[in-house]
Amino acid sequence: MQAEILSGGFADPAIQSAHAFRSVMEAMARPGTIHDIAGATPPAPLSPAAGAVLLTLCDTDTPVYLAGACDCDAVRNWLAFHTGAPFAGPAHCMFAIGTWDALAPLSAYRIGTSEYPDRSATLIVERTDLSASGTLLKGPGIKGRAALSLPEVAAFQANATLFPLGLDFLFTSGDRFAALPRTTEVM
Repeated sequence: MQAEILSGGFADPAIQSAHAFRSVMEAMARPGTIHDIAGATPPAPLSPAAGAVLLTLCDTDTPVYLAGACDCDAVRNWLAFHTGAPFAGPAHCMFAIGTWDALAPLSAYRIGTSEYPDRSATLIVERTDLSASGTLLKGPGIKGRAALSLPEVAAFQANATLFPLGLDFLFTSGDRFAALPRTTEVM
């Protein structure tokens, strides 16, 4: 087994995954806020933030779709070793990771059902830059308005109209990330 597959996970999994999980929950509760997340050193092209999110949220019961450049042996082997997560196509995944363009089209992912709206996908979108500027956001967890640099606006506006169904998004860049749950109105 190659050394890079074995390395890059949390050094203290219990503590670091608890901190990372808290950060993810905080980001989902406060859409548009940018959070630091550390502890993972995944193989390229994954960012440290994406690696930490995957280590925290994925396990043997959470199928993952790797889109575009993320679908490579290094990422597959690393994720399989550290999480045991199975790989699936977009229509059957719980988490998908890649760049915005690689994850398209959004219609390929599960948005839940009226009986089980929680059976939808969460897309982890790798970005080169992430800032609290640009597109305005409002809704639950946002006092007044927030702003977040989104790759486009129309797709997120359409997603919000599907509520209580729809996709949830995590945007990662370097060791930072932000969340955009389906409850957020994008203006």
